[in-house]
Amino acid sequence: MMQPSSGERKQPQFSTSPPPPPQHLYQPFRPPPSPLPPKFRNLDTNSKLEVLANRLGLWYEFAPLIPSLTSEGFTPSTLEEITGITGVEQNRLVVGAQVRESLIESKLDQETLSFFDSGGAELLYEIRLLSARQRADAASFMVRNAFDAKQAQDLARAMKDYPRRRVDYGWDKFNGDSPGDCLAFLFFRLAMEHAAADAEDSRTVAMEKALEVVESENARTLLVEEVEGKRVAKESVIDDGVTVPLVRMKLGEVAESSVVVVLPVCKAEARQFEVEAAPWECGGVGDFGVVEAEKDWRRWVVLPGWQPISGLERGGVAVSFKSGKLLPWKEKRKYKEEPVLVVADRGRKEVAMDDGFYLVLGGGNGSNDEGLKVERGLTLKEMGVERSLGMVLLVVRPPRWEDEDTQLIDDE
Repeated sequence: MMQPSSGERKQPQFSTSPPPPPQHLYQPFRPPPSPLPPKFRNLDTNSKLEVLANRLGLWYEFAPLIPSLTSEGFTPSTLEEITGITGVEQNRLVVGAQVRESLIESKLDQETLSFFDSGGAELLYEIRLLSARQRADAASFMVRNAFDAKQAQDLARAMKDYPRRRVDYGWDKFNGDSPGDCLAFLFFRLAMEHAAADAEDSRTVAMEKALEVVESENARTLLVEEVEGKRVAKESVIDDGVTVPLVRMKLGEVAESSVVVVLPVCKAEARQFEVEAAPWECGGVGDFGVVEAEKDWRRWVVLPGWQPISGLERGGVAVSFKSGKLLPWKEKRKYKEEPVLVVADRGRKEVAMDDGFYLVLGGGNGSNDEGLKVERGLTLKEMGVERSLGMVLLVVRPPRWEDEDTQLIDDE
């Protein structure tokens, strides 16, 4: 056998050991945990229906059976027929259980959580639109104050609405992270609206509610000052003597009012002809209170029966202004750019009060503006004007339209 010479290269030696096993690049699928409690996971369809029909267990335990049965093809109406749980209640149970799970994830203490074991679906359903942190804060506040469903609804609305009210009077005195302050601010705004409408009893009730729930010292100080009548700057048109209330309508306010006022609407740019031509009288007729007017008219508005206009039986008219620039504001406000409705009494045309406000035709005196505007009585007297189109009773700001979510907000 020939031996390789020393000058020849040796062939490289390869390892014969097996290669390391390949790493798993993908994890095997793991189904999400079942939302059903362990004792309900292995039930057949009939057993699930029996649990719901007899309300076996706590509400948040059997609530997940509803979506489970829905996935099997049951509709809300079918479930209602079989179990007696209405479609509305089914939704409340399911959403309430989801909110409760979010509270558990937020590490809410067990003592607070146990408050919702009985009848908690109604309460937790109301805070569904809040962020996870807000839900935990709201839940704790509701427990401390033993809230019912209506109070929970007001609280959730107040917490959701507070950040949008930056331009409102007193907003900066309240703490937006405090559920009590948010709710107190809602009652405070309500009190201001009652004050603008001269409804003193309603204002007092709203202020008392605000003081019951307020938490921060700054907000409490403001509320106490309001109750004691120490406020200096009131939101209104110039009010050296006569105050013309400035009111923002709320969504749904007309539907909640026991007394309403129906008025013909004119456009400010249409001059005095439209104001003079508008119907002077309209009212409810017959058993159903069908509204009839003395003549046909295209535009009408329905307003709550606020005190300044509740007794306005004849001659009332609402004039729509594209912006509030033509009104003599006491101070500059952002909402000067908002459209407004000016309610006037055409039965009081004489410019009798220096501090009153009157609807008049613009133009003249070097002005090229021939639309309608509002002027103070003293200003008109200095110009030699003795008659107006009507005395102003109220200025109305439009409601703020808000998006209504129907799904849970899981993140802040």
